[in-house]
Amino acid sequence: MCAPSFLRTVLTRSFDDGGTVMATQETAIDGRRDAVPKVEKFDTIVIGGGQAGLAIGYYLKKDGRSFVILDANEQIGGSWRTRTWNSLRLFTPARFDGLPGWPFPAPGWSYPTARETADYLEAYAARFDLPIRTETPVSRLARDGDRYAVKCGERRLEADCVVVATGFYGKPSVPDFASELDPRIVQMHSSDYRDPSQLRPGGVLLVGAGNSGADIGMEVSATHRTWLSGRDKGEVPIRIESRKARFVVPILWFIASRVLTVKTPIGRKVRPHVLEDGAPLIRVKSKDLLAAGVERVAKTVGARDGLPVLEDGRVIDVANVIWCTGFRQDFSWIDVPVFGEDSEPMHERGVASEPGLYFLGLDFLYAFTSENVGGVGRDARHIAKHIASGS
Repeated sequence: MCAPSFLRTVLTRSFDDGGTVMATQETAIDGRRDAVPKVEKFDTIVIGGGQAGLAIGYYLKKDGRSFVILDANEQIGGSWRTRTWNSLRLFTPARFDGLPGWPFPAPGWSYPTARETADYLEAYAARFDLPIRTETPVSRLARDGDRYAVKCGERRLEADCVVVATGFYGKPSVPDFASELDPRIVQMHSSDYRDPSQLRPGGVLLVGAGNSGADIGMEVSATHRTWLSGRDKGEVPIRIESRKARFVVPILWFIASRVLTVKTPIGRKVRPHVLEDGAPLIRVKSKDLLAAGVERVAKTVGARDGLPVLEDGRVIDVANVIWCTGFRQDFSWIDVPVFGEDSEPMHERGVASEPGLYFLGLDFLYAFTSENVGGVGRDARHIAKHIASGS
């Protein structure tokens, strides 16, 4: 009788973060051993370690669940450190910027910088001892029977539930005609811009007239002739850092978080416009741009002879172009049928159409404030309750 070609031994042990690892090893009769990738099992896997991932992590730990948070960045708060300009500050005061269980540790009416926000997220993860694995990008999410399988390089993780908390950054969105611009023009997306020292002498065209374009425009106009290209999106009618704002901002926050939701008629009417056009100018006003010498111009639609062309046919001769054109979500790594014809995930307040799959931290997921540091906690609590109920 022939001997079997291999013997299979399954070794199981517990990890500190509450998961179970299954290490399978095959031993051939000639003495060679071919290692099979480990499989780690959890109740819940959270993909993304920004404010959304940390908020859901807080509730999962509070519920005593076995879970892990996977983040592609080298450090917690990575996107706030690597994809924002140095002078960026939040548009909401610290009193509205806290995650569940711990208010933002700064004066209530101060406006935290991006670096302070990143430091807060890192301290938050340490404070609640959340099981986060940095430098762990996810390459695939798929169903495997009644569970989900997550691939991270050579590693495989499985869970009953998965929360996609990759946030709203996604991939920088740059038009195809950017490649037609003269190679001597310095081009960068707003997520790569840090300060004016990156720019060549000469004019700067900011493509995209939202908050990013306006904020960066105010900064670069001090040293460069500056054009701001795009449709006027309107503006908040108050100075958010004035004393008057201390009375008005709480009202605006209430409206943004409680009135502008998918549950109200006005919220459902506003939501498509917010997703398509973004928010109105918040800190910078039109008269600020005018006073700084920033010239408002039409939308940039193409290139001619290596230079940007506007919708009205005007050609702008510049040495620098900063694409303040936002981000687009890339969910191509999710191999689960939860996307509609518009390639957006089908969900109800983050609960996807496929059982056990959730989305968190998306722009206007439930309310206008759903993507905000201080607004994501409510959605996280809702999803955590859904996971705990097992429904």
